[in-house]
Amino acid sequence: MKRNLEIKELFLKHFEKPVTELKFSNLYELLVCVMLSAQCTDKRVNLITPDLFKAYPDIKSLANANLSSLKTYIQTCSFFNNKAQNLIKMAKAVCENFDGEIPLEEEKLKSLAGVGQKTAHVVLIEWCGANFMAVDTHVFRVSHRLGLSKAKTPEATEEDLTRIFKDNLNYLHQAMVLFGRYTCKAKKPLCKECFLNHLCKSKDKELK
Repeated sequence: MKRNLEIKELFLKHFEKPVTELKFSNLYELLVCVMLSAQCTDKRVNLITPDLFKAYPDIKSLANANLSSLKTYIQTCSFFNNKAQNLIKMAKAVCENFDGEIPLEEEKLKSLAGVGQKTAHVVLIEWCGANFMAVDTHVFRVSHRLGLSKAKTPEATEEDLTRIFKDNLNYLHQAMVLFGRYTCKAKKPLCKECFLNHLCKSKDKELK
């Protein structure tokens, strides 16, 4: 319990109110960015979206997009075929079911094509500062290396982290993402530079 609290405090200390590295200027752009970022790097998404948003500047234009044309804008993104279909379906649903306004209730967001729990939580974290945890590959790796969870799925890992940390989950989510991306990397983690080194018992720990 004391160790978990120290981990939490150190994350909040080293990452003061961290935010996503995805570049967006409104809720529509945020949702599209987060949908594209599934199993794709933020860096890649940020290369794709400037031209994408020039072509489809709002939810209505995306709802009316030609599928083949949309694919040409996102073809360098992983799983672009499925993502293109989901983007159009999502936009149509927003226009038809929510009067063109992207809903900010979790269940309504999750009713949209291509929007699962992680995507919904990330949108609500970044746009509303909601007290949610979202588990991507970085958060999953970090939480397991630190012994915060032994769960085998992102959903169960999210439950563990929510139970352990309770509040400031929005900041902790983004802190763990950045920590996993730049310090606690999948390959060659920077353990000697890590502010959590003294609390880590991971078999992946690099001491050299």
